[in-house]
Amino acid sequence: QVQLVESGGGLVQAGGSLRLSCAASGRSITFAAMGWYRQAPGKEREFVARISASGGTTTYADSVKGRFTISRDNAKNTVYLQMNSLKPEDTAVYYCASGSSYWGQGTQVTVSS
Repeated sequence: QVQLVESGGGLVQAGGSLRLSCAASGRSITFAAMGWYRQAPGKEREFVARISASGGTTTYADSVKGRFTISRDNAKNTVYLQMNSLKPEDTAVYYCASGSSYWGQGTQVTVSS
């Protein structure tokens, strides 16, 4: 079983940056694709970004392409989401996931206008 813990969320002004981290424990995520998702108030959870096990392939939602970067450090069993040029519509709880089976508890990101 994998435990995922997100951190790095907070309050930032529009145009600012945040870096989210997702630390895994209990089992190595070296061979697992990892993803970031988000859920805004009153909305369904949506896909943000995904990275392959090797880190060689990344995929992004159109809404964050060019602004967000997903990366991973398998030696640290950690996945990151660098978020630049943040917009108020990026406000949400951000979750990391290992495949579709394991999810973290989420970290709040609030972008003020």
